[in-house]
Amino acid sequence: MLSDISIRKYEIGGFYMSIKNVTIAGGGVLGSQIAFQTAFTGFNVTLYDINDEAIDHAKQLLASYVPEYEAFYDDGDKAASVIDHMSFSTSLAEAVADADLVIEAIPESVKIKVSYYQELSSVAPEKTIFATNSSTFVPSQFAEYVDRPEKFLAIHFANQIWKNNNAEIMGHPGTEGKYLDEVVQFAKDIRMVPFRLYKEQHGYILNSLLVPLLDAAQKLWVNGVADPETIDKSWMIATGAPQGPFAILDVVGLNTPYNLSLAQAETDAEAGEIAKALKAMIDAGKTGAASGEGFYKYPNPAFLDPDFLK
Repeated sequence: MLSDISIRKYEIGGFYMSIKNVTIAGGGVLGSQIAFQTAFTGFNVTLYDINDEAIDHAKQLLASYVPEYEAFYDDGDKAASVIDHMSFSTSLAEAVADADLVIEAIPESVKIKVSYYQELSSVAPEKTIFATNSSTFVPSQFAEYVDRPEKFLAIHFANQIWKNNNAEIMGHPGTEGKYLDEVVQFAKDIRMVPFRLYKEQHGYILNSLLVPLLDAAQKLWVNGVADPETIDKSWMIATGAPQGPFAILDVVGLNTPYNLSLAQAETDAEAGEIAKALKAMIDAGKTGAASGEGFYKYPNPAFLDPDFLK
């Protein structure tokens, strides 16, 4: 273990709770970040994905976080040994065999998630709490597909979890409060600031505020009102924000906004135009900061230039 969190027990409402074994389902950008943060703070972590290729990709992402943690945290020297303390599996049954908490970070597809939760319900031990990190869906959309709806909830993280350390925790009408309380405490234990929502909300708090901004910026762009750098400069100067909406889109990665725009395209012509424009960038390999280029080129994007706002 990396710290003294070998067993955590605490009392909530007369119930003694314990989370020490955490499984992350899905090793993409955010799934791998959740896994790294959880392991860094001393929990036993298993990362599950569907095949060896996906696991290898997750390991590459995990390795890329080591210098970020070393630079960001006072105890960042621990980061170098995090991956060695993690387990990896392409078998869901094996990955969750002793899990106290499973956090799902798989693709935003209803069909994929339904299949996953049905399989998870058949293999997870009775003690396991199920959580989704979905940014698009709410827990009640999948509660009927789990065998323990009272233990099913959402915990949503922001990209670059080590510094954007908010965790939005949201149940559905059938979630029991003691499990929400336990996951709130877990969020604190992995150095997050937890925000517990009182009711279900698509987009939670963060995306309910952020998505309209990103949509408005993309509409200004595809309608030819202004170019991305100009739009970002306007926002940064007027609000004092360190990044504009297109810099944020690069961090998120363009595949997610493309999929969201594509889903809206049948009823929203502007969304269709956004989808086309994003698809052209994705096809050219410009998928965002992680690929080295999106609306900006990395690792030295123009918005970090001291003269950018002049």
